[in-house]
Amino acid sequence: MRIGKTRILIFSLLVLAGCAGTIPDSGLSGGGGNFRPDTVEYFNASVGDRVFFAVNQSSLSPEAMSVLDAQADWLNRNRQFGALIEGHADEQGTREYNLALGARRASSVKAYLVSRGVAESRLSTVTYGKERPVETCSAEVCWSKNRRAVTVVTAAGAS
Repeated sequence: MRIGKTRILIFSLLVLAGCAGTIPDSGLSGGGGNFRPDTVEYFNASVGDRVFFAVNQSSLSPEAMSVLDAQADWLNRNRQFGALIEGHADEQGTREYNLALGARRASSVKAYLVSRGVAESRLSTVTYGKERPVETCSAEVCWSKNRRAVTVVTAAGAS
């Protein structure tokens, strides 16, 4: 009886997903949903488009380097794309300080990607400092999400 209900539930979810136009990622496919591996959507969903930093730091953690290794591999396989690397900071500190910190974070990511074989001409940077938070609250839980660099993949030459 329980197996029958489970099958009905799975079937219903698949039907609903079909109506939505995509099949949700079950976690068994390695991520990326049903996107082709040479698309921006795949990059964002499977490779990962952001890395995080410690307070007042622009040095890369081992976790960040792991994400950037995957980004470099993808960019080296998909040379039709370039990337704009956005540097961000949390709300602590002055606007000027955070703009400079965001610039250092973006430059750190760019330098690492170049060291992994991505042509420097395919990469550009911009800093937003604390101007574009993903979370807004005056607590570490929010600040930690805002201390980041985001790799925005674009058509080569468009970044």
